[in-house]
Amino acid sequence: MSIDPSKSTKRFVFLLLPDYSLIAFSNAIEALRLANRMARRELYTWQLATEDAAPVACSAGISMTPDIALETLNREDTVMVCGGARIKHAASPKLLNWARREARRGIAFGGLCTGTYFLAKAGLLQGRKSTIHWENREALIEDFPDLHISSSVFVVDKNRYTSAGGAAAADLMLSLIATDHGADLANAVADQMIYTTARTDKDEQRLSIPTRIGVRHPKLSGVIKMMEGNLEEPISPPELAAQAGMSTRQLERLFRRYLNRSPKRYYMELRLQKARNLLMQTDMSVINVALASGFSSPSHFSKCYRAHFNTTPYRERGMQSAPP
Repeated sequence: MSIDPSKSTKRFVFLLLPDYSLIAFSNAIEALRLANRMARRELYTWQLATEDAAPVACSAGISMTPDIALETLNREDTVMVCGGARIKHAASPKLLNWARREARRGIAFGGLCTGTYFLAKAGLLQGRKSTIHWENREALIEDFPDLHISSSVFVVDKNRYTSAGGAAAADLMLSLIATDHGADLANAVADQMIYTTARTDKDEQRLSIPTRIGVRHPKLSGVIKMMEGNLEEPISPPELAAQAGMSTRQLERLFRRYLNRSPKRYYMELRLQKARNLLMQTDMSVINVALASGFSSPSHFSKCYRAHFNTTPYRERGMQSAPP
Protein backbone atom coordinates (compact mmCIF):
# COMPACT_ATOMS: atom_id res chain seq x y z
CA MET A 1 0.00 0.00 0.00
CA SER A 2 1.13 3.56 -0.64
CA ILE A 3 1.66 5.79 2.40
CA ASP A 4 2.44 9.47 1.86
CA PRO A 5 5.86 9.96 3.51
CA SER A 6 5.33 13.70 3.82
CA LYS A 7 2.56 13.30 6.41
CA SER A 8 3.74 13.83 9.97
CA THR A 9 3.02 11.50 12.86
CA LYS A 10 -0.28 12.24 14.61
CA ARG A 11 -0.63 12.02 18.38
CA PHE A 12 -3.77 10.88 20.18
CA VAL A 13 -4.29 11.63 23.87
CA PHE A 14 -6.75 9.24 25.52
CA LEU A 15 -8.34 10.96 28.51
CA LEU A 16 -9.42 8.12 30.79
CA LEU A 17 -12.39 8.90 33.03
CA PRO A 18 -13.25 6.68 36.01
CA ASP A 19 -15.21 3.57 34.98
CA TYR A 20 -14.40 4.13 31.30
CA SER A 21 -15.42 1.44 28.81
CA LEU A 22 -12.48 -0.90 28.29
CA ILE A 23 -13.78 -2.37 25.04
CA ALA A 24 -14.18 1.06 23.42
CA PHE A 25 -10.72 2.20 24.56
CA SER A 26 -8.95 -0.99 23.49
CA ASN A 27 -10.66 -1.07 20.10
CA ALA A 28 -9.58 2.51 19.41
CA ILE A 29 -5.97 2.19 20.52
CA GLU A 30 -5.48 -1.21 18.86
CA ALA A 31 -6.56 0.21 15.51
CA LEU A 32 -3.79 2.82 15.79
CA ARG A 33 -1.19 0.20 16.74
CA LEU A 34 -2.13 -1.98 13.80
CA ALA A 35 -2.02 0.99 11.43
CA ASN A 36 1.61 1.52 12.42
CA ARG A 37 2.36 -2.17 12.01
CA MET A 38 0.76 -2.47 8.59
CA ALA A 39 2.37 0.75 7.32
CA ARG A 40 5.76 -0.27 8.79
CA ARG A 41 6.25 3.21 10.13
CA GLU A 42 5.01 5.33 13.02
CA LEU A 43 1.89 7.01 11.69
CA TYR A 44 0.36 7.43 15.13
CA THR A 45 1.51 7.82 18.70
CA TRP A 46 -0.68 7.89 21.79
CA GLN A 47 -0.52 8.78 25.43
CA LEU A 48 -2.90 8.14 28.31
CA ALA A 49 -4.00 11.01 30.53
CA THR A 50 -6.03 11.25 33.71
CA GLU A 51 -7.15 14.19 35.78
CA ASP A 52 -4.38 13.94 38.39
CA ALA A 53 -1.89 11.62 36.67
CA ALA A 54 -3.13 8.82 38.96
CA PRO A 55 -4.14 5.35 37.74
CA VAL A 56 -7.82 5.03 36.82
CA ALA A 57 -9.87 1.84 36.75
CA CYS A 58 -12.15 0.95 33.87
CA SER A 59 -15.64 -0.49 34.34
CA ALA A 60 -14.12 -3.99 34.46
CA GLY A 61 -11.91 -2.96 37.40
CA ILE A 62 -8.60 -2.97 35.49
CA SER A 63 -6.41 0.05 36.24
CA MET A 64 -4.34 1.92 33.68
CA THR A 65 -1.35 4.04 34.61
CA PRO A 66 -1.37 7.34 32.69
CA ASP A 67 1.59 8.82 30.84
CA ILE A 68 0.65 12.43 31.49
CA ALA A 69 -1.62 14.62 33.57
CA LEU A 70 -3.63 17.48 32.11
CA GLU A 71 -1.34 19.78 30.20
CA THR A 72 -1.27 22.15 27.27
CA LEU A 73 -1.29 20.07 24.11
CA ASN A 74 0.08 20.54 20.64
CA ARG A 75 -2.50 22.05 18.32
CA GLU A 76 -2.25 19.03 16.01
CA ASP A 77 -3.15 16.57 18.80
CA THR A 78 -6.46 14.77 19.08
CA VAL A 79 -8.05 14.09 22.48
CA MET A 80 -10.28 11.05 22.80
CA VAL A 81 -12.40 11.19 25.97
CA CYS A 82 -13.06 7.66 27.19
CA GLY A 83 -16.25 7.45 29.23
CA GLY A 84 -18.39 4.70 30.66
CA ALA A 85 -20.59 4.18 33.67
CA ARG A 86 -21.32 7.07 36.06
CA ILE A 87 -20.11 9.64 33.55
CA LYS A 88 -21.65 12.53 35.48
CA HIS A 89 -19.44 11.85 38.47
CA ALA A 90 -16.40 11.76 36.19
CA ALA A 91 -17.02 15.08 34.40
CA SER A 92 -15.38 17.26 37.05
CA PRO A 93 -15.17 21.07 36.72
CA LYS A 94 -11.38 20.81 36.45
CA LEU A 95 -11.56 18.43 33.50
CA LEU A 96 -14.32 20.39 31.79
CA ASN A 97 -12.44 23.67 32.09
CA TRP A 98 -9.29 22.06 30.70
CA ALA A 99 -11.22 20.66 27.74
CA ARG A 100 -12.84 24.04 27.00
CA ARG A 101 -9.48 25.77 27.09
CA GLU A 102 -7.83 23.26 24.77
CA ALA A 103 -10.81 23.32 22.38
CA ARG A 104 -10.54 27.11 22.09
CA ARG A 105 -6.97 26.55 20.93
CA GLY A 106 -8.27 24.38 18.09
CA ILE A 107 -7.56 20.93 19.54
CA ALA A 108 -9.68 18.14 18.00
CA PHE A 109 -11.84 16.25 20.49
CA GLY A 110 -13.54 12.88 20.32
CA GLY A 111 -15.79 10.96 22.67
CA LEU A 112 -15.88 7.18 23.03
CA CYS A 113 -19.05 5.67 24.52
CA THR A 114 -20.35 8.17 27.12
CA GLY A 115 -17.39 10.45 26.42
CA THR A 116 -19.94 12.22 24.23
CA TYR A 117 -21.73 13.38 27.38
CA PHE A 118 -18.47 14.93 28.60
CA LEU A 119 -18.08 16.83 25.32
CA ALA A 120 -21.67 18.04 25.53
CA LYS A 121 -21.22 19.15 29.14
CA ALA A 122 -18.10 21.08 28.14
CA GLY A 123 -20.05 22.85 25.39
CA LEU A 124 -17.93 21.31 22.63
CA LEU A 125 -20.83 19.92 20.59
CA GLN A 126 -22.83 23.08 19.96
CA GLY A 127 -23.73 23.20 16.28
CA ARG A 128 -22.21 19.76 15.74
CA LYS A 129 -23.77 16.39 15.05
CA SER A 130 -22.78 13.60 17.45
CA THR A 131 -23.72 10.16 18.70
CA ILE A 132 -23.64 8.13 21.92
CA HIS A 133 -24.45 4.58 23.00
CA TRP A 134 -28.15 3.90 22.36
CA GLU A 135 -28.77 3.21 26.06
CA ASN A 136 -27.63 6.76 26.91
CA ARG A 137 -29.20 8.58 23.97
CA GLU A 138 -32.52 9.50 25.59
CA ALA A 139 -30.75 10.85 28.68
CA LEU A 140 -28.41 12.98 26.56
CA ILE A 141 -31.35 14.38 24.60
CA GLU A 142 -33.17 15.25 27.83
CA ASP A 143 -30.10 17.04 29.24
CA PHE A 144 -29.10 18.74 25.99
CA PRO A 145 -32.26 19.13 23.87
CA ASP A 146 -30.60 21.57 21.45
CA LEU A 147 -27.96 19.11 20.31
CA HIS A 148 -28.27 16.94 17.20
CA ILE A 149 -27.82 13.41 18.58
CA SER A 150 -27.65 10.74 15.89
CA SER A 151 -28.27 7.02 16.33
CA SER A 152 -25.36 6.16 14.00
CA VAL A 153 -22.47 4.00 15.15
CA PHE A 154 -20.13 7.00 14.86
CA VAL A 155 -20.16 10.61 13.68
CA VAL A 156 -17.38 12.80 12.32
CA ASP A 157 -18.26 16.51 12.26
CA LYS A 158 -15.23 18.64 11.44
CA ASN A 159 -12.85 18.16 14.39
CA ARG A 160 -15.37 16.45 16.66
CA TYR A 161 -15.45 12.66 16.61
CA THR A 162 -17.98 10.60 18.57
CA SER A 163 -18.74 6.90 18.67
CA ALA A 164 -21.36 4.75 20.34
CA GLY A 165 -18.73 2.77 22.21
CA GLY A 166 -17.94 -0.94 22.06
CA ALA A 167 -17.10 -2.09 18.55
CA ALA A 168 -18.16 1.29 17.17
CA ALA A 169 -14.88 2.75 18.45
CA ALA A 170 -13.09 0.57 15.91
CA ASP A 171 -15.39 1.81 13.14
CA LEU A 172 -14.58 5.41 14.05
CA MET A 173 -10.83 4.85 14.12
CA LEU A 174 -10.89 2.94 10.83
CA SER A 175 -12.69 5.89 9.29
CA LEU A 176 -10.08 8.32 10.62
CA ILE A 177 -7.25 6.10 9.36
CA ALA A 178 -8.86 5.97 5.92
CA THR A 179 -9.14 9.76 5.88
CA ASP A 180 -5.49 10.17 6.92
CA HIS A 181 -3.85 7.46 4.84
CA GLY A 182 -6.38 5.89 2.49
CA ALA A 183 -8.86 3.03 2.41
CA ASP A 184 -6.22 0.39 1.65
CA LEU A 185 -4.55 0.89 5.02
CA ALA A 186 -7.88 1.02 6.86
CA ASN A 187 -8.95 -2.22 5.19
CA ALA A 188 -5.64 -3.88 6.11
CA VAL A 189 -6.15 -2.87 9.75
CA ALA A 190 -9.72 -4.17 9.71
CA ASP A 191 -8.46 -7.46 8.26
CA GLN A 192 -5.95 -7.80 11.10
CA MET A 193 -8.73 -7.16 13.62
CA ILE A 194 -10.83 -9.91 11.99
CA TYR A 195 -13.29 -7.14 11.28
CA THR A 196 -15.03 -8.36 8.15
CA THR A 197 -17.48 -5.50 7.70
CA ALA A 198 -16.40 -2.05 8.86
CA ARG A 199 -19.46 0.13 9.34
CA THR A 200 -19.88 3.70 8.15
CA ASP A 201 -21.48 6.75 9.75
CA LYS A 202 -24.69 5.79 7.93
CA ASP A 203 -25.07 2.55 9.87
CA GLU A 204 -27.42 2.37 12.84
CA GLN A 205 -26.26 1.14 16.25
CA ARG A 206 -28.95 -1.33 17.17
CA LEU A 207 -29.84 -4.63 15.62
CA SER A 208 -32.97 -4.66 13.52
CA ILE A 209 -36.19 -5.26 15.45
CA PRO A 210 -36.70 -8.77 13.95
CA THR A 211 -33.18 -9.74 15.05
CA ARG A 212 -33.65 -8.30 18.54
CA ILE A 213 -36.96 -10.03 19.22
CA GLY A 214 -36.07 -13.19 17.31
CA VAL A 215 -39.20 -12.96 15.17
CA ARG A 216 -39.47 -12.05 11.51
CA HIS A 217 -43.01 -10.74 11.18
CA PRO A 218 -43.29 -7.43 9.32
CA LYS A 219 -46.48 -6.25 11.04
CA LEU A 220 -45.16 -7.09 14.50
CA SER A 221 -41.89 -5.28 13.74
CA GLY A 222 -43.82 -2.28 12.46
CA VAL A 223 -45.91 -2.04 15.63
CA ILE A 224 -42.84 -2.30 17.87
CA LYS A 225 -41.12 0.41 15.86
CA MET A 226 -44.15 2.66 16.44
CA MET A 227 -44.02 1.89 20.15
CA GLU A 228 -40.30 2.67 20.42
CA GLY A 229 -40.82 5.94 18.60
CA ASN A 230 -43.69 7.05 20.86
CA LEU A 231 -42.71 6.38 24.46
CA GLU A 232 -43.49 9.85 25.80
CA GLU A 233 -46.93 9.90 24.21
CA PRO A 234 -48.05 6.27 23.95
CA ILE A 235 -50.35 5.21 21.13
CA SER A 236 -53.44 3.22 22.13
CA PRO A 237 -53.68 -0.46 21.07
CA PRO A 238 -56.63 0.23 18.73
CA GLU A 239 -54.64 2.98 16.98
CA LEU A 240 -51.55 0.75 16.74
CA ALA A 241 -53.69 -1.99 15.25
CA ALA A 242 -55.34 0.39 12.78
CA GLN A 243 -51.98 1.76 11.59
CA ALA A 244 -50.71 -1.80 11.13
CA GLY A 245 -53.80 -2.73 9.11
CA MET A 246 -55.32 -5.22 11.55
CA SER A 247 -57.95 -5.47 14.25
CA THR A 248 -57.19 -5.00 17.95
CA ARG A 249 -57.94 -8.68 18.51
CA GLN A 250 -55.46 -9.66 15.79
CA LEU A 251 -52.85 -7.43 17.42
CA GLU A 252 -53.42 -9.11 20.78
CA ARG A 253 -53.06 -12.57 19.24
CA LEU A 254 -49.88 -11.53 17.43
CA PHE A 255 -48.16 -10.36 20.60
CA ARG A 256 -49.38 -13.36 22.62
CA ARG A 257 -48.15 -15.80 19.99
CA TYR A 258 -44.68 -14.37 19.42
CA LEU A 259 -43.83 -12.43 22.62
CA ASN A 260 -46.03 -14.14 25.22
CA ARG A 261 -47.43 -10.87 26.50
CA SER A 262 -50.08 -8.35 25.55
CA PRO A 263 -49.24 -5.27 23.45
CA LYS A 264 -50.09 -3.14 26.47
CA ARG A 265 -47.64 -5.07 28.67
CA TYR A 266 -44.86 -4.93 26.07
CA TYR A 267 -45.37 -1.18 25.61
CA MET A 268 -45.30 -0.69 29.39
CA GLU A 269 -41.97 -2.53 29.64
CA LEU A 270 -40.43 -0.30 26.96
CA ARG A 271 -41.57 2.82 28.79
CA LEU A 272 -40.34 1.56 32.16
CA GLN A 273 -36.92 0.76 30.70
CA LYS A 274 -36.70 4.29 29.34
CA ALA A 275 -37.68 5.61 32.78
CA ARG A 276 -34.97 3.55 34.45
CA ASN A 277 -32.32 4.84 32.04
CA LEU A 278 -33.38 8.43 32.75
CA LEU A 279 -33.33 7.87 36.51
CA MET A 280 -29.85 6.39 36.34
CA GLN A 281 -28.31 8.79 33.84
CA THR A 282 -29.93 12.20 34.38
CA ASP A 283 -30.78 14.61 37.18
CA MET A 284 -34.42 14.85 36.07
CA SER A 285 -36.96 14.78 38.89
CA VAL A 286 -38.96 11.59 39.29
CA ILE A 287 -42.08 13.45 38.16
CA ASN A 288 -40.38 14.62 34.96
CA VAL A 289 -39.05 11.13 34.33
CA ALA A 290 -42.61 9.84 34.66
CA LEU A 291 -43.88 12.39 32.15
CA ALA A 292 -41.04 11.68 29.71
CA SER A 293 -41.97 7.98 29.86
CA GLY A 294 -45.65 8.49 29.14
CA PHE A 295 -47.05 8.41 32.70
CA SER A 296 -49.39 11.27 33.57
CA SER A 297 -49.73 10.16 37.21
CA PRO A 298 -46.62 9.90 39.45
CA SER A 299 -48.39 7.44 41.74
CA HIS A 300 -49.27 5.16 38.82
CA PHE A 301 -45.69 5.42 37.58
CA SER A 302 -44.31 4.46 40.99
CA LYS A 303 -46.70 1.52 41.27
CA CYS A 304 -45.78 0.18 37.82
CA TYR A 305 -42.07 0.74 38.44
CA ARG A 306 -42.13 -1.17 41.72
CA ALA A 307 -44.04 -4.06 40.16
CA HIS A 308 -41.51 -4.36 37.32
CA PHE A 309 -38.17 -3.58 39.01
CA ASN A 310 -39.00 -4.51 42.62
CA THR A 311 -37.96 -1.07 43.85
CA THR A 312 -39.37 2.43 43.73
CA PRO A 313 -38.15 5.20 41.40
CA TYR A 314 -37.04 7.20 44.44
CA ARG A 315 -34.91 4.37 45.80
CA GLU A 316 -33.44 3.79 42.33
CA ARG A 317 -32.49 7.45 42.14
CA GLY A 318 -31.01 7.36 45.66
CA MET A 319 -28.81 4.40 44.79
CA GLN A 320 -27.50 6.15 41.69
CA SER A 321 -26.81 9.34 43.63
CA ALA A 322 -24.47 7.54 46.03
CA PRO A 323 -20.78 8.29 45.47
CA PRO A 324 -18.80 5.75 43.39
